[in-house]
Amino acid sequence: MPGPIRALAALALCGTLVACVSACARSTVGRKTAVYIAVASPSPSTPAERQRLARTRFATNAGLAAGATDRWIVRPSKAGAFKKGRRGRTAALVRAHLAGTYAYHRLEAARRDSRGDPRLSKALAPLGPGIDALGSLPARLRKGDASAVKSFDDMVTKVRDTGRRAGTPVRKQHPTARQLAAG
Repeated sequence: MPGPIRALAALALCGTLVACVSACARSTVGRKTAVYIAVASPSPSTPAERQRLARTRFATNAGLAAGATDRWIVRPSKAGAFKKGRRGRTAALVRAHLAGTYAYHRLEAARRDSRGDPRLSKALAPLGPGIDALGSLPARLRKGDASAVKSFDDMVTKVRDTGRRAGTPVRKQHPTARQLAAG
């Protein structure tokens, strides 16, 4: 007798479990549930480490801005992709607009990162208004303004040169189209 009773108890327990799970699943449909796990994030402990990481972040963000400007704005402009009547002009302008927005945000992030290093911060301070002025350039790119291409290229070159003079060389890193769309 104990064998069948155990089987019935197990069957009843499984049935209850399935009913509870399905009821809970129905009640959470359409709601996003977030689970937060507290994990200690590694952080630099000494000022020298913080300064080194600031330079690394600066170089990465400035490199991504330089790569986006080069690949999606300057090269197509030199190839004449922005000229009226050119096949693929609309797609090139959309990509240039996305790249301009992306480059602007990466340069803003690079400027924020430079604040962690005194040399970079001091060297990049005069370029702040120029970086701020880039905010309106993506719209000018979309309209086909040729001077916007030169403005982007000049500002990115100035940021790269300033980083190099401050001891942080910046290499161009070409972002993918997915990265551009993600911002």
